[in-house]
Amino acid sequence: MKNKLLCGMVLFMVSATAMAQQSFSTPDQATDALASAISEQNESAMNNLLGENWREFLPPEGVDPDAVDRFLRDWKVRHNTVVDGNTAHLVVGDSDWQLPIPVVKTASGWQFDIKEAAEEILTREIGRNELAAIEALHAYVDAQQSYFAMNQKYAQKVVSSEGKKDGLYWPVSPGEAPSPLGPAFSPQEPGMGYHGYRFRILPDKNHGFAMVAWPVSYGQTGVMSFVINQDDTVYQSDLGKDSEQKAASLTAYSPDKSWEAVAP
Repeated sequence: MKNKLLCGMVLFMVSATAMAQQSFSTPDQATDALASAISEQNESAMNNLLGENWREFLPPEGVDPDAVDRFLRDWKVRHNTVVDGNTAHLVVGDSDWQLPIPVVKTASGWQFDIKEAAEEILTREIGRNELAAIEALHAYVDAQQSYFAMNQKYAQKVVSSEGKKDGLYWPVSPGEAPSPLGPAFSPQEPGMGYHGYRFRILPDKNHGFAMVAWPVSYGQTGVMSFVINQDDTVYQSDLGKDSEQKAASLTAYSPDKSWEAVAP
């Protein structure tokens, strides 16, 4: 019985040691180790540095490979670890882009705090999604203008009916001219949206065209909702947790004073 108890304690200690997050004497050592792990795509090293559940704090679609490539390029250009008391941040590149994961001083040394980074990561993801939604609305205006040039009327749907060209997007064969709008507005999986947003064409009382965009998940994929018409000016409003219902209830493009223009 004593041997079994001893074995159990040893196994527990080994397990606890494996789960312990790696610490360093200086924050520079920590950030150098992270850059090396990212460069080598070393999953084990990432687990040791950030904790085994670090992926839970990233956007649902995971890390953007292009963002990783940019980080590594910027790291080679210039990198610096800025210390403020018991917290440090890694900045890289000529623009001093800051890694959202801080390095904090603990009793065992300097280590990354992925939980502290969660809110900053979410904030940045929301910001990127909102910018993508605004760009998509401008693309919608361009697409409607192209559609009008071809058909002398504006499209009333985003995706064309099967075998027709009655919307802004339709599949094309090799060598065929592209449709006014690409397939991004029509996600492969229903409900996914485009960069965390959904879109709907609105009637415009001035007989033009308009569209509304709202976050798939308020507070997670976006905060602001947006509208646009043929004037190509985007207006934004925080419709709160009922964003989807409020956006769906809009019957026409008619932004009141609760909507503000987005600076171009």
